[in-house]
Amino acid sequence: MKRVFQVLILFLATAAMGQDSEKQKEEQLKELIKNSFQEIFSNMELQALETYCTPDFLLLETGEVWDMEKMRNYIKKASEQKSQVKRINSFNFIEIKIEGKMAWVAYHNKAEFMSGDEVVREINWLESASAILTDEGWKLQLLHSTIANKE
Repeated sequence: MKRVFQVLILFLATAAMGQDSEKQKEEQLKELIKNSFQEIFSNMELQALETYCTPDFLLLETGEVWDMEKMRNYIKKASEQKSQVKRINSFNFIEIKIEGKMAWVAYHNKAEFMSGDEVVREINWLESASAILTDEGWKLQLLHSTIANKE
């Protein structure tokens, strides 16, 4: 009986650790989305592409295909502009699925473009992303973005 109890305790502890690990991975994926948008699309940091994206990354942006070269060109041009408008991103996560070293995330993305304290433009998207777990952590491999109505 003592042995059965030990096995049961071990099983429950392993299951609890697995749930914690799954929640940690989900949080890592949420942070990947949030941080990548902040650094790439708000801060226009060119190096962030390598930090957050795989070399074969694709962005499917409202009917267009953006590869890493197009992304680099976009960031270079945008960072040369001296705009006073600041982009603030917010996310409402719908679902996250993790299978081994691959994951996908579905979410609503809202960008508010601020000039001082005033919102001068707001854009909403329905997006999905696929990510791969690398030696450096989770990286985006594919991002699909569709303009959506306000949530």
